[in-house]
Amino acid sequence: MINQVQNNLLSQMQMLESMAQGRPAEITESQEKGSSFTEMMQQAINQVNDVQMHASNMTKAFELGDSQVDLSEVMVAVQKSRISFQALTEVRNKLLTAYQDVMNMPV
Repeated sequence: MINQVQNNLLSQMQMLESMAQGRPAEITESQEKGSSFTEMMQQAINQVNDVQMHASNMTKAFELGDSQVDLSEVMVAVQKSRISFQALTEVRNKLLTAYQDVMNMPV
């Protein structure tokens, strides 16, 4: 799954590079049947949401005294949730910076 996302992102970046250099964009087979950048971002957001919901459910179960939930598992789930959210925030910040750079380019 991750390799497919990386390949799609790489092909989109190559297409944007060729467009920026004034060359016609070549459409590859992976771009034709690949998902769009919007779909990839939506999937990433959904995955982060799933990780956060899992951590929240584990935390709630531990607080209610569920004997099947271990404190160490809860702590790992919470840290995964924090790291995934921080990574998503960094991606958003990089995208925003890139957008602002493109908008400030002279025409």
